[in-house]
Amino acid sequence: MTQTNSANSKKPLRVALVAPSLRYVGGQAVQADLLLRLWQSDPDVEVSLIAVDPPLPQWLRWAETIPGLRTILREPIYFLHLWRGLKEVDVAHIFSASYWSFLLAPAPAWFFAKLRGTKSLINYRSGEARDHLPRFRSGTFVLSRADKIVAPSGYLVDVFREFGLNAIVVPNLVDLSQFRYRERNPLRPRLVCTRGFSHYYCVDAVVRAFAEVKKAYPDATLTLVGGGPLEAAVRQLVADLKLSNVVFSGVASRQEIGKYYDQSDIFINASRLDNMPVSVIEAFGAGTPVVTTSPESMPYLVEHGRTGLLSPVGDEHALAENVLRLLREPELAARMARDAYEESHKYNWDVVRGQWISVYRELLSELSS
Repeated sequence: MTQTNSANSKKPLRVALVAPSLRYVGGQAVQADLLLRLWQSDPDVEVSLIAVDPPLPQWLRWAETIPGLRTILREPIYFLHLWRGLKEVDVAHIFSASYWSFLLAPAPAWFFAKLRGTKSLINYRSGEARDHLPRFRSGTFVLSRADKIVAPSGYLVDVFREFGLNAIVVPNLVDLSQFRYRERNPLRPRLVCTRGFSHYYCVDAVVRAFAEVKKAYPDATLTLVGGGPLEAAVRQLVADLKLSNVVFSGVASRQEIGKYYDQSDIFINASRLDNMPVSVIEAFGAGTPVVTTSPESMPYLVEHGRTGLLSPVGDEHALAENVLRLLREPELAARMARDAYEESHKYNWDVVRGQWISVYRELLSELSS
């Protein structure tokens, strides 16, 4: 190592996270907030946040409730923040979704990083990559010119390879201190789902599967933790099916989410599209056995029969049968919960921190070489 490289390695890495703020709660915002908080007292990294959703000036606040207009008005403010925020930064760590969101947030961040001579890392997090990239040629154009692509799952790495793009895995981060592992003995028919009410997560299928479980276990309960545009439709479905013991808990804060897993005995998920759902890893950490559908990405996270039970997407009967299987085979549920808990340690800060440090340093070594 040269004298210059040795000196640089002793300085904190200056990293700007370009990501959504917690003003609009979502997976990217939660992951960015975790990184921001955990890097704060770290001697190896100086971190800052460039929010892709900056607040509008006071005189334009009336537009905050109008999505299209809000986006148009925010964009020049976002550009200004990028130009200023990337001035003296080593790495632009750019969080990325897909489709138009990619064009509005990650693509400009990559461009401004180029203008500033800053290394760009695109942290692509959408399970829709296979559909996004052929429909939006700009996606492949930008990704192929970023200094590095990082994805939270091997699934996305394999998808990118189909488009001639090289990516590496750094998994999602879970704050396991929010969860208390406990063994379920006895295993009760108390189900929990912590997915949002969107068409991707198919909470309606969870409700229909629960209706089948309830035929065998009339005292079964289902707690739905989350919010979203389809909540009213799911509430109507519960009413139409005349189901009792279904609780709508609303969106839970980071400080509250652990209690919902702790109070339940089985985690149930029916998503049709996913990447690396943090909710599943949270269930791992809490010892809540996982029953889930199996979109393409899920087997990269859940091993059938070892860390959870998988069923085909859209098959509510199979989903219900897996819940019933656990209730009839509690020793299987206990074994899976223990194995899943061990798996959850892969997503703890002590492990993930080292992976991000390696990625950042590799980028800077490329700059110095």
